[in-house]
Amino acid sequence: MVLARTLQDLGGGAMARAVRQCPYNGSTGSRDAQVLRTQKLQHVVGQVASVLRHGLNKVHETDSTVNAPSQDGATRVRSPPGWVMPAHVADTRAGGARPVRDALLVDLYELTMASSYLRQDLNDQATFVYFVRPPVPNRHFLVFAGLPDVLRYIEGLRFTDDELSYLRGLGLFDEQFLAYLREFRFSGDLWAVDEGAIVFPGAPLLVASGPRVEVQLVETFLLNALNFQTLIASKAARVVLAAGPDGRVVDFSARRDQGTDAAVAVARASFLAGFHGSSNVLAGQRMGIPVVGTMAHSYVMSYPDEISAFRAFAADHPRPVLLIDTYDTLEGAANAVVVAKELRAQGRSLAGVRLDSGDLAMESRAVAALLEKEGLSEVEIFVSGDLDEYRIAAFRAAGGVADGYGVGTRLGVSWDVPALGGVYKLVEDTSGPRMKRSPGKVTLPGRPQVWRSDEHFEDTVALADETLPGRPLLRCVLRGGRRCLEMPGLGELRNAVLRALFALPEDLRDLAPNADPAYPVRLSKRLTALRDREAPGTASDGV
Repeated sequence: MVLARTLQDLGGGAMARAVRQCPYNGSTGSRDAQVLRTQKLQHVVGQVASVLRHGLNKVHETDSTVNAPSQDGATRVRSPPGWVMPAHVADTRAGGARPVRDALLVDLYELTMASSYLRQDLNDQATFVYFVRPPVPNRHFLVFAGLPDVLRYIEGLRFTDDELSYLRGLGLFDEQFLAYLREFRFSGDLWAVDEGAIVFPGAPLLVASGPRVEVQLVETFLLNALNFQTLIASKAARVVLAAGPDGRVVDFSARRDQGTDAAVAVARASFLAGFHGSSNVLAGQRMGIPVVGTMAHSYVMSYPDEISAFRAFAADHPRPVLLIDTYDTLEGAANAVVVAKELRAQGRSLAGVRLDSGDLAMESRAVAALLEKEGLSEVEIFVSGDLDEYRIAAFRAAGGVADGYGVGTRLGVSWDVPALGGVYKLVEDTSGPRMKRSPGKVTLPGRPQVWRSDEHFEDTVALADETLPGRPLLRCVLRGGRRCLEMPGLGELRNAVLRALFALPEDLRDLAPNADPAYPVRLSKRLTALRDREAPGTASDGV
């Protein structure tokens, strides 16, 4: 492995062995801020090597060490190795891609319905369910994401004086309703599948129970957070599968994402799904996601010639990665070889080269051959340029050589599936089960639970009071408006997703386009009978 050879050059043979044996953890050490400020380059390199040795020696220890709690209880995650510039490492909280938003991030009809519910004395206990309508083209599975944002929003949901003043100005609401909103606190219960869980369209993923007005008012934010982040995490998981267990993948999407909130959410969702880092510095600062950077074509073009740019960049960075396709990729590779040998003479090393255009498979093979010929096989090859799971799979099938991939636009907008049809529907109230019967939009009645058979990797949707073989997926996360389950740190969640992804049955890991994939989801006999009683002739026993 190129990464292993690179670490051996730094005096880390034990580290190289650790990486071979534990390829998915993506864990190395970070450099102290004082080292980053030092003026002595040799001192910097020594410190980097020392910290890398310290970090990768931890890979064989337990998850609680790889994602070690700090004194304040926050979880830490280390930066990925190799071509990645050493990252600032902040607290890795399971929580949010974004801060709590204003209470008015609702659709107007939620407020008009809420006002009417109160007027009609219809604020009884009700249960709503979030699920994704099947089928989702090109997706054999989904990765559930966005739950921390939902919890933080619901826990902090308050209506300010300014917001109430705006609502008053609409002329739609009486003072009694505005007074209700002024004192609003969510007092209901939430059950959900685990953040990062492998899930399927048709199966309930979140259940909200409480006073009807309360569970109605959270609909828009809940759908916004879960639909988008689950969409991106599911796309990212497919990219991770395409890159393989030894491939490292980084989010480069921020400049093409559809809004600044989306850029941070994409960084988090992709890291959760197994990416090794992001170019988004805000995501690094806010959530401890390792930040990654190489160089842009504009840097190379700012110098009289390419090799001058390479030398300048290498002089200013302890582990440089050079972008070699600004003019001609093979000439760029030759210039990178010159700089790599100059660095070696100084006791330093070139971390990698990046290719961003052209026939990536063909040119990466040529670059790899040149590096091998020149005795520089430790220099890693990183490719980017409109990549996604399909293009990475094609690149590898064509014999492309890469240690890492930068994935941008096609990740950030989920190019092949740009929206997720997640819905939030009433399934029960004090009058009993409720069921939508609209053609093509039928819902399941009754408060649900989902049971997973790990032996056959099949889910069964049942009623909440049923007990079936397997394990229940929906767990309490809020009770009476307060947390009843604390989630692990983001690094630990990511490791769990990686283990689950590469343990999926082969048919679920298939990346070939499929307009109507089948899902391993069935209904229990009792739920099937209830559905047929509420809406005779609905369908078979599947979702």
